[in-house]
Amino acid sequence: MRYVFLALAVWGAIHPMAWFITWFNANGYSLMGMVEAWHANAATSGLVWDLTIAAVALTLWVIWETAQARDWLRLIAIPATFCIGVSCGLPLYLFLRMRRG
Repeated sequence: MRYVFLALAVWGAIHPMAWFITWFNANGYSLMGMVEAWHANAATSGLVWDLTIAAVALTLWVIWETAQARDWLRLIAIPATFCIGVSCGLPLYLFLRMRRG
């Protein structure tokens, strides 16, 4: 199961990035332009907030469990979550959480 989570983390990094790169190529490399696109309508704003709340919940969980286990490598899931997305950060954290030693 551990490697299923790793595969999902890789997929969660590559697949969304392909869409982001396509958007940037079509609309220019403006982060603020992308943020505006995220809030183009109520449906996309709802999705953005859904993912933001999930990312915050995941971050709190990662910090809590990492502090208890003293397994600091797990913290890499936080930048993966906010720089790539929840689709990468969550399965990456689960992969790291299941490793031995």
